[in-house]
Amino acid sequence: MSVSLLSSPLQSGAGAASRQQQLLARLKHAILDGRLPAGSHLPSTRSLCSELQVARNTVVAVYEQLVAEGYAQADRQGTRVASLAHAPAQPRGAAAGEPTIAAAQRQSRRVSTMMPTRDAGDRSLPLTPGMPALSRFPLNAWLRAQERALKRASPQVLAYGDPLGEPALREAIAQYLRVARGVRCTASQVVVTEGAQGALSLCVRLFANPGERAWMEDPGYGGVRAAFHAGDLKIQAMPVDAEGILIPARAWRRQAPRLVHVTPSHQYPTGAVLSLSRRLELIARARQAGSWIIEDDYDSEFRHRGHPVPAMQGLVADAPVLYVGTFSKTMFPALRIGFLVLPASAGAGAYPALAELLRGGHRLEQLALAEFIAGGQFARHLGRMRRLYRERQQALRLALQAHLPASYTVRGGESGLHLTVQLPAALEDVAISAAAQAAGMNVGALSSFSAQRRQADNNGLVIGYGNTSSEQFDALIGRLARLLVPSAP
Repeated sequence: MSVSLLSSPLQSGAGAASRQQQLLARLKHAILDGRLPAGSHLPSTRSLCSELQVARNTVVAVYEQLVAEGYAQADRQGTRVASLAHAPAQPRGAAAGEPTIAAAQRQSRRVSTMMPTRDAGDRSLPLTPGMPALSRFPLNAWLRAQERALKRASPQVLAYGDPLGEPALREAIAQYLRVARGVRCTASQVVVTEGAQGALSLCVRLFANPGERAWMEDPGYGGVRAAFHAGDLKIQAMPVDAEGILIPARAWRRQAPRLVHVTPSHQYPTGAVLSLSRRLELIARARQAGSWIIEDDYDSEFRHRGHPVPAMQGLVADAPVLYVGTFSKTMFPALRIGFLVLPASAGAGAYPALAELLRGGHRLEQLALAEFIAGGQFARHLGRMRRLYRERQQALRLALQAHLPASYTVRGGESGLHLTVQLPAALEDVAISAAAQAAGMNVGALSSFSAQRRQADNNGLVIGYGNTSSEQFDALIGRLARLLVPSAP
């Protein structure tokens, strides 16, 4: 036995682990690092308890635990160290918790491709893109919906549910989408997912194979890039202009993709609306090439002028469109409920796979959301939020007009929860975003959403207004404007 193991007293006092835990940890470490070699006998329980001044029952319990976990073996001759296959020692200089070179090599290649597209920062700060007005969410109405769902539920609701989601919620979603978004669907085509990210990952797993090509908008949503990388797809970025994604005809002729991700009703993050002619052309070319379009309709409910732009999925019958939606913007992000609407022609073939890939969970939350929608609370909440966000966007536009030079182009249309400001080449948007964070504002750098990083047309700031009151914008944008002063050469 190691002299230090026997001579070092066990700790006592406030904050110290129990003596049993301390002794067990010491013996385990001594066995793992070779100080107690295989086959060596441990001291008798009586001698060790006398040496360490602990109760004999403590030592007996530790020895029994060592035997139970496989560190030791007990027989008539006493307790001895078991023979273990030891892992290589940690290289010198490696800090605790840091991955070694060997560990890094064991990670999949896709891990290195999934670097964050932007630092999310502190999402509680004002001007955070995509963050709804959480303080205006009707928590009491939501609690009542949860209570009603819980009272109506049987004990069976605690078991796994339908892999595609609770039937009541799927029916409520389908009915809402038909009326509000013009989506052609029935409840049988709706799959409830873990937020929009879960729906995007499901699209990749169901409809693409490793090595196939996928197109996405540039600049575009980083979450879809992560989903494509996780599926080992070859990603090609397509530029975005004032009419949305711009796909050259030669790209279809050269090598058509398996998946095309678009945000047609409110492009993220530029705010462009995909024109009708491009929507119809995209559907026609995708149908001809055997491609699937992922329509990410993440915040289309918040159209601040005129009526919401209908979903692309409903333009033509049985369009090759995988329709993705989420309640993160309309309700609250922590709800983590999204959905995927499968085309009628693809659903039957996908259902067996869905039954294996998914497990029906979060059933009480889903039933509460179905109750919230069916009871009219969801529609009333959306109405209130449309009015609120319309007011906040207008206040932000006025503040930008008052504090920024006229040469700073504001993009974003009349929808959603954010606006984008184009910056001159002399200013680096990533540096401005970091400085704004330090000043208490969580604005995003436009270039961080792009595969090309900073260029003249993607150098800007993404400014959210959903979580910021109208009264704050003048002071906040005034503070931001002071950061937009080019430094002297």
